[in-house]
Amino acid sequence: MNETGRPVCLTIGGSDSCGGAGIQADLRVFEAFGVQGCSATTALTAQNPITLSRIEPVSLAQLDAEMHALFDYYDVAVVKTGMLVDAEHVAVIAALLQQLHQGPLVIDPVFISSSGKQLLDGGGIDALVHGLLPQATLLTPNLDEATVLLGGVVENPVAGAKALAEKFNCAVLLKGGHGKDDLLLDVLCDQDGEISEFSHARQVWSEEQSHGTGCRLASTIAAALATGETLQQAVETAILRLQTQ
Repeated sequence: MNETGRPVCLTIGGSDSCGGAGIQADLRVFEAFGVQGCSATTALTAQNPITLSRIEPVSLAQLDAEMHALFDYYDVAVVKTGMLVDAEHVAVIAALLQQLHQGPLVIDPVFISSSGKQLLDGGGIDALVHGLLPQATLLTPNLDEATVLLGGVVENPVAGAKALAEKFNCAVLLKGGHGKDDLLLDVLCDQDGEISEFSHARQVWSEEQSHGTGCRLASTIAAALATGETLQQAVETAILRLQTQ
């Protein structure tokens, strides 16, 4: 909690210059949900909803200082991560969260931007798998990210979610937005292997509306967890809110 009595959520990720994704989108979600939002920045980007033209990683010293400053003052309820850049940035984040954070950790494994730009290199993915995912409460990959994490194409979303949960020993929300059907399926597999399926129609969104949907879904889950919802409730809340935006 902070001095206002609101739970505190921390987003760790990239700054999106057009505000549709990244830490800007997360902070808007936190405020709309009534929780106190804080951010630690991994990189600055120059982008709009269709093009990402430049990425400038934040220094490791700056990232370290931001996280220490926040944890020194706030009782952070939930942490959500997004764009993490490379192995060095992942290592700093993993070490500090291991040391400073005891609450839920929601990891949105952002590998490639909606415009096709690489946001986490190969070494960073390896560091994520070995350093950060062991601390995760919930992992929220899309089908493409799940393919990378499992080393093979996900043919069956339920089986894919179960495989990810078993591999990384955390709950998994496998998002179906990259599927080809008009009816999309999101699959939640909790740490006990229990499956919940959420089907919904594909939304007809503009490029601007679709930009950052994964960020907003994960940050809504984080905010809902911070307010006391169960994981199942938080996922239901997030999916419903995203569909009605």
